[in-house]
Amino acid sequence: MEKRKAQVTIFIIIAIVIVGGAVVFYSFRDSIVGEKIPVSVEPVYNNFLSCLEGKVLTGIDILESQAGWISLPDFEPGSRYMPFSSQLNFLGNPVPYWYYVSGNNIQKEQVPSKKEMEKQLEDFIEEKINKCVFDEYYEQGFEINQGLAEARVSIREERVDVSLEMEMSFEKGEDSFVVKNHELEVDSKLGMLYDSAIEIYEKEQKDLFLENYAVDSLRLYAPVDGVELTCSPLTWNADEIFDELQEAIEANTLALKTKGGDYSLRKEENKYFVADVSVDGDVRFVNSKNWPSSFEVVPSDGSVLISKPVGNQPGLGILGFCYVPYHFVYNVRYPVLIQIQEGKEIFQFPVAVVIQGNKPRKALSVSAVEIGVPELCKYKNTLVDVNVYDTKLNSVEAEISYDCLGVICDIGETESGSLAGEFPQCVNGYVRAKAEGFEEGKYLYSTTETGGVDIILDKLYKLDVNLNKGGNAIISFVSDEVSKTIVYPEQKSVELSEGQYEISVYVYKNSSLKLVETTHEQCVEVPQSGLGGLFGLTRKECFEVKMPAQIISNALSGGGKENYYILESELAGANVIEINAASLPTPKSIEELQNNYILFEDMGLDVRFK
Repeated sequence: MEKRKAQVTIFIIIAIVIVGGAVVFYSFRDSIVGEKIPVSVEPVYNNFLSCLEGKVLTGIDILESQAGWISLPDFEPGSRYMPFSSQLNFLGNPVPYWYYVSGNNIQKEQVPSKKEMEKQLEDFIEEKINKCVFDEYYEQGFEINQGLAEARVSIREERVDVSLEMEMSFEKGEDSFVVKNHELEVDSKLGMLYDSAIEIYEKEQKDLFLENYAVDSLRLYAPVDGVELTCSPLTWNADEIFDELQEAIEANTLALKTKGGDYSLRKEENKYFVADVSVDGDVRFVNSKNWPSSFEVVPSDGSVLISKPVGNQPGLGILGFCYVPYHFVYNVRYPVLIQIQEGKEIFQFPVAVVIQGNKPRKALSVSAVEIGVPELCKYKNTLVDVNVYDTKLNSVEAEISYDCLGVICDIGETESGSLAGEFPQCVNGYVRAKAEGFEEGKYLYSTTETGGVDIILDKLYKLDVNLNKGGNAIISFVSDEVSKTIVYPEQKSVELSEGQYEISVYVYKNSSLKLVETTHEQCVEVPQSGLGGLFGLTRKECFEVKMPAQIISNALSGGGKENYYILESELAGANVIEINAASLPTPKSIEELQNNYILFEDMGLDVRFK
């Protein structure tokens, strides 16, 4: 009996399991084996899945073209000091920078994580999926209803998985079909391209390899520091330097490669342009001279870089030769767009390349680093009315800034010549007004209280320069406020405004002056060694100083100086400024060359406006 009871119990348990399994099967049969789509409804549902795939591919394309963003971060404009906004305009489309420097000089990052990209793609699908078109099927008698959508996205290396919960019902005649869950796998290298982009970006932030290439280009295509044996000044045109540097940066940036993708290191000469980072996909680095950039150099006189010789001044005859040392400091800022391609897919993101004082910027280790942002400019709480006029009291549109203790804060632009702006509080700062076609104006003003400022700007007039002497010349117009220098005859025009100027002209002509190599003995007193040195005893130590041989191909041959007050009426009524300078004898020795500089100090100029 006990055995029979046990057998009955087992049968009862088995029956319960079978019944329970059947209940579960019929309750969840759609998710276990899938509900069969009626033949008449199948084309409509396939159309929906195709539409869903299209929306996903569109979202992926936006993510790849906009540096991982569908909804762009808040736009932040640049400034005259930092040309970058928070987005690069690439072929008319905004691409958010992953690294940039804001207009108020703060380093910033806006790199999306993969989870942020997934969330943006989910939101995009939920927003766009209800815009699928079924007009063709409505005409065939279908009735289609869509519920609320909730998407889930997973970005993988070579595909994007999409799970969409949205109830859809299809009816036509006696056929009907309801589906809630829609699963889709979309072939895409988005995940792989993003991982490669992150690896390149982290390499740049750690090693600053783009900045190092920029420094090499700077030293190769621009005068940075050095010494040349010559007795005439060295001059460079800053605009020409920057144009050549921009072209070099554009070409050299495009030549950069990485160790991954299809690039080969078979050619030894190409290794310089290979960044030490290996990633999947083909990588391109792109720069354009038409993109926002900034080039600054000091010291400079307007658009001219001048370095004066040492050794031809009175009292330095002991040198026996002339040389020109030069050292220029550059700040260079420009964008680079990095593109990673696999097949037809391209993921791209821009970064700002920054050279400060001939050196790469400091590597960034956090999401936003302050690099000397002026505290003064953060707190603008004094209202000041600024009015800008020309000398005839006509309103002038100008950019207004405030300069206090070397810190310059942007205030804004005038409308109809006026601006009511908030200024930071400062004692004895300068309100500055800058307008095209006018000399920059400034007004000493303390912003501790509200008030008003009127600034009158002097109009600039462009005149041709005509010098009576042949040869090369350096012509300078120096006033208390501004300095204008041109290298004649390469430059034959100058922009001047009314004011008191010291006009100076240095004329240089070809010379055959030869300085032979000389050696002379020079002695100095040095402390004695041992006990005598402790008591301040010295001994004489002599050594030979060798002066190198030198051929002076250009020597001072004329010129002079003149103080002249230029009236606006003279500028407005003339097209040419004519300068007549006196001549100097051709020097045959270093002493005669130095004597020319002594004579030059007493020579005047004849200046006429025509």
